[in-house]
Amino acid sequence: MLTGGASDIDAFAAKLFAQNGAKVIIADVQSDLHRRTDHFHLPPRPIGHLRQVQRRIQDRRVDTAVSAHGKLDIMFSNAGIMGQLAGMQIATTDSQDLAKVLEVNVRGAFHCAKHAARVMIGGKKGVIIFTTSNITTMFGNAPHAYTTSKHVVVGLMKNLTVELGGYGVWVNSISPNGVPTPMAMNALGLDRRRFRSWVRSRRA
Repeated sequence: MLTGGASDIDAFAAKLFAQNGAKVIIADVQSDLHRRTDHFHLPPRPIGHLRQVQRRIQDRRVDTAVSAHGKLDIMFSNAGIMGQLAGMQIATTDSQDLAKVLEVNVRGAFHCAKHAARVMIGGKKGVIIFTTSNITTMFGNAPHAYTTSKHVVVGLMKNLTVELGGYGVWVNSISPNGVPTPMAMNALGLDRRRFRSWVRSRRA
């Protein structure tokens, strides 16, 4: 199961899982979810398959996956937002924007792990993966709400490795570099070329 898997990095992760034989369920809140997955161009009879679910991850979504496929092997928590450009300065960071970013990036990741763990602990196996950011491994300059949220998820990942490792459940996170996705470019008001220049200028 993947969250936010209908666009950008997440879409290609979903496609890769399906091409390698996984039965993929995508959970996303975007109304054009089905249209956004048309570009996957899977072969006529792929080894795996995709199923789209237009809603947030909830307890019953995990139950649906288990009911349909008999188990949940992987939870890939990808959904996230960057927040407003004004959040690059702490003095101009909007409280409502902070709350929105934490709701999606932190609370969303927390509940993905919570509901996946309930199933995986019983099965004594499974994998939970979070998408964080390279901002957690370096000094950089991104919106403060976004940076805060991604550090929180790394902390959650570390805690979960201790708790769930004893049950055979593997937990980790990936921290991609700045990628010119529509979300990132729209948040910063930059086109692809200027976004890449901005990423290079922020490295420390």
